[in-house]
This record gives sequence, C-alpha cells and structure tokens, in this order.
Amino acid sequence: MMECPVGRAVETVGEWWSILILRDAFQGATKFDEFSQSLGIAPNILSRRLAHLTVSGMFVRRRYHERPPRYEYVLTDKARDFFPVIVALLAWGNRHLAPKGESIVLANRNDRRPLDPVVVDATDMRPITLADAVVIAGPRASRGMRARLASLKAMNPAVAPAGD
Repeated sequence: MMECPVGRAVETVGEWWSILILRDAFQGATKFDEFSQSLGIAPNILSRRLAHLTVSGMFVRRRYHERPPRYEYVLTDKARDFFPVIVALLAWGNRHLAPKGESIVLANRNDRRPLDPVVVDATDMRPITLADAVVIAGPRASRGMRARLASLKAMNPAVAPAGD
C-alpha cells in the first residue's frame, strides 16, 4: 500500500467515474439504474466502479428487492467524509473552467443562498493556502518518505507563487 495519503486516496477514488458516482450519491442516487441514467455510463463499467467503491468501504450494498434481487448503494461515513473533496472540485471547476458562467452552484439547503467553499484550519478557522501550508513527515513516516519530503521545493520557504 502506498504511504502517501494522497496516493491512497487516488487509489480509492481517483478514477473519474468513481468521483462522478460519489457526486451523484451525495445528491441522493442509490440505485444502479439511477447512476446509469444520470451518468450515461456503460453497465459493465458502472458495475466495476460500484464494486470497487463497495470493497473500498465507500458504499455498503443493501438489498432492497428480493425477486429479482436488487441492491442499493448506501454511502458510508468514509464516503461522507469525501464530500468536501467534491465541494472543492465543484468550486475549482466553477472558478477556472466555467467561462460562460456556473451551471451548478452549491447552495445552503435551507435558504438556497449560494455558498463559497473554502478550506479552513479547524483550530483557528483561518483559510489554508499554499502560501501558509507545508507538508511535513508525520510520526509514522518511513525514512524514505522523510527524505522525499525534505527534498521537495515546497519545504523551501523561498518558493514563491507563480504570477498569472
């Protein structure tokens, strides 16, 4: 298993169909036919992605019909913890890839007020930015990981953001 948590996350959900399946699940889709209709995905690919997400602990498969047997895919806590990633992708896509304007906007469930997501530190609620953050070795990092992280430019405070 890969040591880097980003690498492990990509192993779990990095295939783009998986991310779109999770996006639809966050909007209430649970059944094979709902995912198929929403995504226009080939049934064999959808079956493989749902099986992978289930084995990875993102879904629990639950029978909802006996004859013929039919299953729904229910989000786990692990999958619900992925929601901020989807929110970040939506915000980034709207900011950088929607030249004609946003087609989908994240909104408050109660009053439909548009939300502007930002990643913050839970301790002081300040936004986490590239200028303020650095990746360092954790307590269980291997020697190889410590060496790799020590060699990255991001560790160098002299690295300045690129201009537009």
